[in-house]
Amino acid sequence: MFHEASRYILFIHMVINDIIQLTVAVTLFVVSYILFKINASFCCFLLSVAIFASMNTPLSLAAMAIERYVAICNPLRHSQICTVRRTHILIAVIWVAGAVSILPDVFILLATAPLSFFHSSVFCARDYVFRSPDLVQKRSILHAVYLAFVWLTLTYTYFRILFTAKAATTDATSAAKARNTILLHGVQLLLCMLTYIGPTLEYSLLYIFPGKSLEIRYFIYLIVQVLPRSLSPMIYGVRDQMFRKYLKRHFLCQTIKDGQLHPNNNHQTS
Repeated sequence: MFHEASRYILFIHMVINDIIQLTVAVTLFVVSYILFKINASFCCFLLSVAIFASMNTPLSLAAMAIERYVAICNPLRHSQICTVRRTHILIAVIWVAGAVSILPDVFILLATAPLSFFHSSVFCARDYVFRSPDLVQKRSILHAVYLAFVWLTLTYTYFRILFTAKAATTDATSAAKARNTILLHGVQLLLCMLTYIGPTLEYSLLYIFPGKSLEIRYFIYLIVQVLPRSLSPMIYGVRDQMFRKYLKRHFLCQTIKDGQLHPNNNHQTS
């Protein structure tokens, strides 16, 4: 079921994408704090992967919202519209759209930067590597376009889901659960939108606190990158009945095994 349902395919794709993003971003932060400067070529590679994966997350959220919209508002055609093949095509479109945000920067850097730059050591941040004013303007325009698209998509689908849920049920508990789900989606939506306004927020804070660049970058990273990705497993994973069923089965089996292996530590195992 997890391999054939579009909902779970999109969710697992988003989890894998977030794992890649967080792994590379944490590596960047650790390296920046320990070494401060690293090789420009290696930094360019890490930044490209991190930015690419960062842009994929809001687009994946929009794709999952569309899938939920079809499942709830048009359930009779859901199996025909949200097929496995179309889901894989949608994932490919997400990756292409994410690549558009960073590949032009890489190509322009390769074409304009001297060869000595790629052998030098730099502080590994996007503004220190992709320094062209045209790239900054391109990034602002692209972020605005992505922001508008994702915001409109999520707002439209979530309100349609909310109205459909209210009209389809007379059970107060079910209606309350639907409203709580929509509320959690809205919180994640607002947090994911920070991906597009993160650079602007960082510039504003650096202007106010010019001597706190490392602290500001770390704060922006926690709010913009870590916090939204920590909500996804709870909203789409733990709260899902199917996932929760198998998670409980797995952890209960693991607990029994640990209890048998460590009979004297039953309290700690539980």
